[in-house]
Amino acid sequence: MVISEIKKLPEEGDIVIATIKEVTGHGAYVRLDEYNEMTGFLHISEIATGWIRNIERYVRAKQKVVLKVIRVDKTRAEVDLSLKQVSGEERKSKLIEIKKHEKASAFLEIIKSKAKITDAQLNEIEDKILQKYDYVYDVFETVAKKGIDAIQNLGLSPEVVKAIEEESNKIQIPHVEIRGIIEISLKGSDGIDVIKNMLTAVEASKSSATVNITYIGAPKYRIVVIAENFKVAEKVMNNVVEKVHSSIDKYHGTFNFIREESKKTHQG
Repeated sequence: MVISEIKKLPEEGDIVIATIKEVTGHGAYVRLDEYNEMTGFLHISEIATGWIRNIERYVRAKQKVVLKVIRVDKTRAEVDLSLKQVSGEERKSKLIEIKKHEKASAFLEIIKSKAKITDAQLNEIEDKILQKYDYVYDVFETVAKKGIDAIQNLGLSPEVVKAIEEESNKIQIPHVEIRGIIEISLKGSDGIDVIKNMLTAVEASKSSATVNITYIGAPKYRIVVIAENFKVAEKVMNNVVEKVHSSIDKYHGTFNFIREESKKTHQG
């Protein structure tokens, strides 16, 4: 865990990662990994719905669990937690967050070595990053997606910037790819040139995804949209298809669109 990201006391409703310290007949005592390893309590009634015959079927000593904070006594620094109130999406999101923390810690250690900086200098770098990003890992992900120019405003030394770029290149950004085939035709001797110019303009349009249009064979063209997620990809695809359809209609041409199978990929 990155030191500067460790918090003092959780708030009610927070999703936290914990390690089971001791299981008793009434529940389990846990260590809150992100909060200086303070102790919290998971009552048996908050482990699972219904009657529990054997608590250790659900939680065991040394096990890592994702829990929800349901009560905080700040004067006594006591925290009550729940396992059953954590949704599947909350658990997944928390585990991804923790994994990013771990990766960020590993990256920072490498940067410390490569840039030959002290622990104090490393802490200063973390502070600069956290002034602009929610998590340290975000800066590496940003560079992986947008390039090193995206973090020039952090005021880091050239040695540190170079080390960040090298580590960011190791991150594989998940992408999705959706495809479709448009069948378009125009009457007239210049029909093909009009279509070619129109598709080139659409392909070059600014968007939050990469758009590639290739010729298959008259009258078919394949549209490939690559984006970070399906929501973004679908939005861009719909915009592209709408633009092509609208342009073809102006020339009183024919238009048809057929979706193809989508897939997930990675940017290495």
